[in-house]
Amino acid sequence: MSHLQNDTFIRALLRQPTEYTPIWLMRQAGRYLPEYKTTRAFAGDFMSLCRNKDLATEVTLQPIDRFNLDAAILFSDILTIPDAMGLGLRFETGEGPKFERPLQHEQDIELLAVPDMNKLNYVFEAVAGIRKALDGRVPLIGFSGSPFTLACYMIEGSGSRDWRTVKTMLYTRPDLLHRVLDINTQAITQYLNHQIEHGAQAVQIFDTWGGTLSHEAFQTFSLHYIKQIIGSLKRNHNGATIPVIVFTKGGGQWLEQLANSGADAIGLDWTTDIAQARAHVNDQVALQGNLDPLALFGTPKTICTEAAHILAGYGHGHGHVFNLGHGINQHTPPEHVEILVETVHELSRQYHQ
Repeated sequence: MSHLQNDTFIRALLRQPTEYTPIWLMRQAGRYLPEYKTTRAFAGDFMSLCRNKDLATEVTLQPIDRFNLDAAILFSDILTIPDAMGLGLRFETGEGPKFERPLQHEQDIELLAVPDMNKLNYVFEAVAGIRKALDGRVPLIGFSGSPFTLACYMIEGSGSRDWRTVKTMLYTRPDLLHRVLDINTQAITQYLNHQIEHGAQAVQIFDTWGGTLSHEAFQTFSLHYIKQIIGSLKRNHNGATIPVIVFTKGGGQWLEQLANSGADAIGLDWTTDIAQARAHVNDQVALQGNLDPLALFGTPKTICTEAAHILAGYGHGHGHVFNLGHGINQHTPPEHVEILVETVHELSRQYHQ
């Protein structure tokens, strides 16, 4: 494996000195890029793109080739694990993911098992292929959904406005939900460790729907299991430290608890004030975020102003990774992404002197 030419992202996650604030974007390899659309059309459908290591490598590198980003993120999907569990994942145009066999009966939950990781070899092969293709340019991020976020889709069968089926189970049969979460936790731990073994240099846990839970339910049904995963991850591989990021959308009220989860960095959505967040966690962890993704639909001037506001909010010192507060919108103009990346690199240097 090549030596990292740009390790600014890794150093920032570990709160080590950097010359500027590094930046990457959630969903940076995706539908807003015309070159991605071309590759996706060639692949035929989304999961065929994920399962082809050469095409997955190609789309992972597309934003790295186009923009001066400080990290690449594996092109995949959080629902690969439940798909490997036999739930029958499919993506319908304009409707998002759907499972043919959701977990809505007790007997199905009793039969649920950690999948054979060989069924996910296409992901691990993609990690290895991407790492080789990057040739040390920037670090590679691996990822998974959180146990609760995966459970939401597995039980509901698709996306939802209110996650009523999941929450009905939570309040009527918490034992069943805990079984799903326990299986997911075991599977995610193995999955992320395999990604690390194949070359991922940092990992992120996407707790996308943790913020829909009540305060008590978040501790019991989301954070508890995230902490189990973090405690079982390989934090050092081939002599390199592997940082862990946790991103709970809507989790701004749980910053202290998240900072005590064992993670190296906490992702913030755009509703959280980064200055207040830094004060809350007292530099215990690095912070990642947190531009409103739709700010990229503003004028070049407003994009620069919003980025400057976040950089000033974090202030002087290290431990900040610039990102969006959620995934990039598919209609985002690519030229606005370039403006953001260059602005962050230029304006952040004053905070690292």
